[in-house]
Amino acid sequence: MNDKILATIIERASEIWQVAAEGLSKDTEFASMNPKSAHYAQMTTYLEDAFDVEVPFMKFKRCETFGEAAEFVLDLVEE
Repeated sequence: MNDKILATIIERASEIWQVAAEGLSKDTEFASMNPKSAHYAQMTTYLEDAFDVEVPFMKFKRCETFGEAAEFVLDLVEE
């Protein structure tokens, strides 16, 4: 499941920031993407729809890497 969540995050990040998904990984840092609040909002909304879970925006923003974000969402899904 974590791989599916990570793949979803990478896919959406690729769309949001207009970069090739192949260049993104679990180690990609959100800071390297120069994220704005709107980007995080787009990401959390997408993840909520994809995994039918509420993703707290402010807590999600604290994730430093895509891998951390995937773990965070996995924890929410498993609750």
